[in-house]
Amino acid sequence: MSARVAVLLSGRGSNFLNLHAAMERGEVPGTIALVISNVAEAPGLARARQLGLPALALPYGESPTREAHDSRMRAAIAAAGAEWVCLAGYMRLLTPGFVAACGQRVLNIHPSLLPSFPGLHAQRQALAAGVRVSGCTVHFVDAGLDSGPIVAQRAVPVLDSDDEDSLAARILEAEHAAYPAALARLLAGGWWIAGRRVHFPGPGA
Repeated sequence: MSARVAVLLSGRGSNFLNLHAAMERGEVPGTIALVISNVAEAPGLARARQLGLPALALPYGESPTREAHDSRMRAAIAAAGAEWVCLAGYMRLLTPGFVAACGQRVLNIHPSLLPSFPGLHAQRQALAAGVRVSGCTVHFVDAGLDSGPIVAQRAVPVLDSDDEDSLAARILEAEHAAYPAALARLLAGGWWIAGRRVHFPGPGA
């Protein structure tokens, strides 16, 4: 069965476009039911419209509180019939009420090997810390900052020649492989969470 997915983004939406392409190729059993951005002029929102996908701008300034904004967003997602929510460069924390209403159906991808370097400028944090390996993490979203249970991770070496931009570009390549693979695995079903660990059926589960 094909899942209906809502995507939240704030910028160019490269991970959204990558997820959509993977769905079009049949690699992820889902469809994009709605794209929402808190930034009206976000390039990712414009690209969604060009692709003929339902797209909605919900700027924060139009709602009196974070809770009111997220309630509007949740209503739009429900109206679109989306069962899953994927964050793709969405640069705001979701409210606890939104996360609770969605259950374990909200995913994010972050450009570091969590729990190291959560929040903004993860690549800059990695370089400042002098780590030799960084990467990306697909995780469930909870009420904290990049703190939900980890679904998948991919490692990327940090080169001596790296600056923030070069490291970010290589991590983004890993994100484009990790995100659709992780979503496809979750949509296949059979997984469960024990403590903070996500378990999948099969050997090693």
